[in-house]
Amino acid sequence: MILKGIETAKLLVVSHDSVVLCLLWSMAESNHWQVENATNTWEAIEQVLRGAAPDLLLLDQPKGDVDGLHILRCLRRLRPALPIILIGHPDDAGRKPEAIRMGALDYLVKPIDDRKLESVLKEHFLQSSETAETEITSDDVESLDNDTFFIGVSPIMRRLRAQAALLAEASVPVLILGERGSGKETTARLLHKLSVRSGFEFGKVNCAALPSDLLERELFGYQTNGTLARFKAGKLEICAKGTILLEEVAEMSLDLQARLLQVLQTGRFIRPGSSTEVEADVRIVASSTANIEHAISEVRLREGLYYRLSAYTIHVPSLRDRRDELRVLLRHFMHRLARQYELSPREFSAAILEACHSYAWPGNLRELETFVKRYLITEEMDLVFHGNLPELDEPNQDTASKVPQISSLVPVRPRSEATGSASLRSLVQSVKLEAERHAIAAALEQTGWNRKAAARLLNVSYRTLLYKIEQYQMRSSDASAFPPRRVSKVRA
Repeated sequence: MILKGIETAKLLVVSHDSVVLCLLWSMAESNHWQVENATNTWEAIEQVLRGAAPDLLLLDQPKGDVDGLHILRCLRRLRPALPIILIGHPDDAGRKPEAIRMGALDYLVKPIDDRKLESVLKEHFLQSSETAETEITSDDVESLDNDTFFIGVSPIMRRLRAQAALLAEASVPVLILGERGSGKETTARLLHKLSVRSGFEFGKVNCAALPSDLLERELFGYQTNGTLARFKAGKLEICAKGTILLEEVAEMSLDLQARLLQVLQTGRFIRPGSSTEVEADVRIVASSTANIEHAISEVRLREGLYYRLSAYTIHVPSLRDRRDELRVLLRHFMHRLARQYELSPREFSAAILEACHSYAWPGNLRELETFVKRYLITEEMDLVFHGNLPELDEPNQDTASKVPQISSLVPVRPRSEATGSASLRSLVQSVKLEAERHAIAAALEQTGWNRKAAARLLNVSYRTLLYKIEQYQMRSSDASAFPPRRVSKVRA
């Protein structure tokens, strides 16, 4: 899938020369390119920093312009990936080698051959389009099933894949550790796909989501006799010869942990409600976000089970440790979600890409996907980034992760938008924000300003509620100013 076709290319031109401008506008019209003009280089820098970066910048240097190469150096520092073509006067043709050395894509000398210029532009746009397609469809993006992909562009993820490929050859239990949303399930699915068990069932059970009795039935099944005899196979039977992922294994009760340890040791178990011994020919992969040492010291995780599982351990890195993959991940999620919602994919502006690189992503890939989904459905709106709220109550975060935060979506009026539609959109948004503020105030008053209790009541995270309280500058005395009302879910 091509991310940006040659017919949607955007060109920014810095020139006062009417001949150059007319030539480019004529080319753009015949090729369906988008051309914008900046009157000087400083205006061009402002445009590049303010909005979505163009696909190419064409810099026309007047005769004897000594600042042209300095501007080139400045632009290359600000936007290293921005392709720049210089147009110079014949008397300045000797600057071409230096311009190319400093990163210019090409250096053309006036008078410009219109066919050569069009050829250079088309060649660049075509290469950019093919590069973008390769970036998405390359071997670095590996499909595991209809909705799951493993992306291994960075060295740390390539090492993880190599480790998974090595472990896939042996039918041994594996423990996968990592933060929430970092891709532990994806790693387990990769392990399954690379193994000889890939032709059989892959199943998963969230040990933290079920009470002990239901979790026992989910894993081991059950059987009742008598007039209302019933039988249900558990996941350990359903996934025979395949793989089962036990998410948050440290949240399993100690009794069930003992039974699981027995399965790992003997490869057999007795189905509840019967005396029949069942063979468990299944590969067990366990995952956890917990601090394993604390879980063992607090007797929440049996040492015997841990040692049995941890002989082969995979540590999944957080998104903060694989920032060099952000651009690929953003594009991947954008195009997958665009297909899912039958929308046209959106490009990410340079400002948003920079903000994404500086953000901590405490929710890792899960949060990144949610961010892209929101960005996709906002259409002409943009995102506002706030840097005034530190990370709070995140057990997996350290002080290094306290960097600028991305807020909920806040619409920003585009400069070219008509006043009427902007006013209507602002009115709708203000109504939504006021309703949100009322809901938060009512929940806080109902819970006596117990913010954790209010967060549970509103069905949002504690960190989100703290951010909203800070966003609306709410204080304990404000809650009484709002009449009681039914609490609705806060827009996150």
